Amino acid sequence: MKFAVIGAGGIGGYFGGRLAAGGHDVWFVARGDNLTALRQDGLRVQSIAGDFAVAPVQATADVRQIGEVDFVLLCTKTWQVPVAVARLEPLIGASTGVVTLQNGVDTPEAVASVVGRDAVLPGAARIFSSLASPGRVCHVGGPASLAFAEWDSRPTDRADQLAAAFSQSAVPAAASADIWAELWAKFLFVVPVGGVGAATGAPIGVLRSRAGTRELIFAGMREIRDIAVALGIKLPDDAIGAAMNFTDGLPAAATSSLQRDIAAGQPSELESWTGAVVRLGARSGTPTPVSSVLYELLSLREAQSGAGAGPGQAPGTAG
Repeated sequence: MKFAVIGAGGIGGYFGGRLAAGGHDVWFVARGDNLTALRQDGLRVQSIAGDFAVAPVQATADVRQIGEVDFVLLCTKTWQVPVAVARLEPLIGASTGVVTLQNGVDTPEAVASVVGRDAVLPGAARIFSSLASPGRVCHVGGPASLAFAEWDSRPTDRADQLAAAFSQSAVPAAASADIWAELWAKFLFVVPVGGVGAATGAPIGVLRSRAGTRELIFAGMREIRDIAVALGIKLPDDAIGAAMNFTDGLPAAATSSLQRDIAAGQPSELESWTGAVVRLGARSGTPTPVSSVLYELLSLREAQSGAGAGPGQAPGTAG
């Protein structure tokens, strides 16, 4: 199968690399030093599931060089999505699927507004990975698994073919019976952990071991659960317990991409993470005191650093 991976960072580099190593026709869309490294030295992945490398690598900054594909893996940061989606047309055929793998719950709708809901497969990646240096991805935690589905979660041959392609490439993957519950379950985990981590500067091992920060994470998760219920999302009854169990199993030194970006003074996904919780809480009439405080603190910090969400850049890395 033919794939275009938009954003060859921690997410795109790992999953696209697995597909390429599995024998699929994979093109990476990247920029800058990362693009140069991919072209010159290939892709190297250091992973707790086993290191691997792909060379040579098909990499470009111009999607017109690729042509139509079976699937697009959209792996940019959320604030890069508008520019990335505006450039998808040369990749899209009659049955092309666009798999959204951003952390958040609103990207699928943003992408569908451009390419149509029939083209979009909302997806959730469960992995802690980052671009360690140009052309080198480091996977330090999580099962490195994928869940995705058609917009309405109906079974289709297209979703089954995508699951088979990943499974044959050493990636646990499955078409979900309720992809929106999957997206919200991940949202419930990543946003409180990312927000508390960014506000404190502490790694996950510290956050989960201190009573105060652990309770802040729990409280943030409860807020997101309550919003989901108000919006009719059918989260599992044990969603919070499962999220905390996942947190407790991560490497103690792990940090979220939100935390790393804010600490480095780079554009972050704060608006589509904590900001989205505050907005959705207001829309659904759900109180969000913890998320609101975290959002105010972190948005002020970003304003003072001059960072915040970028205006939209060419597809690059994603963590």
